[in-house]
Amino acid sequence: MTPALEEQVILVDADDRPTGTMDKLEAHKRGALHRAFSVFGFDAQGRLLLQRRAEGKYHSGGLWTNTCCSHPRPGEDITTAAGRRLREEMGLDFPVTSAFTFRYQADFPNGLREHELDHVFFGACSGEPRPDPAEVSGWRYVGLDELAAEVTAHPERFTAWLAICLPEVIRRRGG
Repeated sequence: MTPALEEQVILVDADDRPTGTMDKLEAHKRGALHRAFSVFGFDAQGRLLLQRRAEGKYHSGGLWTNTCCSHPRPGEDITTAAGRRLREEMGLDFPVTSAFTFRYQADFPNGLREHELDHVFFGACSGEPRPDPAEVSGWRYVGLDELAAEVTAHPERFTAWLAICLPEVIRRRGG
């Protein structure tokens, strides 16, 4: 895969039908609707593996979020993309299952805008994460009820998409 294709996102309509591609940064400048995914990895006790995004990320640096998240490349199956990014970001490899999708928009202090149709995946993770320090500055496991309380008390510490989809994650996981 060429570096240029790695930085392209898949533009979609509200029904997740592809409408083209665009440079990732340009899509985030324009707030163009594009396909994304978020992986939620749970340990044997049902705790969610969170990552803290590296400070140097193009948006939401230093914020806590789900196990990993990104965008599929043009022509790449979204489940395959989720596995690829799990390995690249967290140094983990575990099967993921599609759970639900949601659409959201968020504006960031640096002028970028997120507008994503986000495919959420669940998986059972084990082993010690070995995160890429360019992507992830920390990690921890947390129970969903505890996380919900933290997000309510300190929303500024978490990514917009995590706060938006967390109630549905809890509903589907049973708390």
